Amino acid sequence: MGGSGSRLSKELLAEYQDLTFLTKQEILFSVHVVLAPHLVDNEQQARSGNEHTGKPIAENTDSSPLSTRAHRRFCELLPQEQRSVEQSLLAQVPFEQILSLPELKANPFKERICRVFSTSPTRDSLSFEDFLDLLSVFSDTATPDIKSHYAFRIFDFDDDGTLNREDLSRLVNCLTGEGEDTRLSASEMKQLIDNILEESDIDRDGTINLSEFQHVISRSPDFASSFKIVL
Repeated sequence: MGGSGSRLSKELLAEYQDLTFLTKQEILFSVHVVLAPHLVDNEQQARSGNEHTGKPIAENTDSSPLSTRAHRRFCELLPQEQRSVEQSLLAQVPFEQILSLPELKANPFKERICRVFSTSPTRDSLSFEDFLDLLSVFSDTATPDIKSHYAFRIFDFDDDGTLNREDLSRLVNCLTGEGEDTRLSASEMKQLIDNILEESDIDRDGTINLSEFQHVISRSPDFASSFKIVL
């Protein structure tokens, strides 16, 4: 367990820090929970006890819960034989399993979220690194610019770099649902999209680009706090 094969290399750790908004401690703690989950459980029990004694806790209590739950949740989706550090870093979890997570299950954009963060050639699964990227963007430490950038990518259903009428229609349908009692009529949809473009399409080209989208989002103070996934 203490051998070099069970630890992240400095290069890989640095890469994870560059690619995500997770701290070094959060990344290492995520791996630690795979190596020795019983130690994490004991530590959290001790932490709970220390809340009553008032004794200081060596671990950073602000960062460890997120990383613990994140990596533990990812590994729960893997077969038992793939839960070692080495195997979990190489594993791919299919979307169907990722979408079963309660934190994503009710999100109307869950398929798009997975697709945007997937780096697999077929865009149908997430690696541990993809999962870290996703969580870091949806965390409180990601900047509003980063959050709006990824929100734009999620809403860009055809991945063409703009939000056109079809993207906006699909966005609205995701939010309202497509049942007979909630789906907008064709005339209602057209009027709503006309209003959105009138408000957001600054260069009047019939689409919303990233800059225009971020301009609109900048006027929504609650966007950053609502664009998050809490494990």
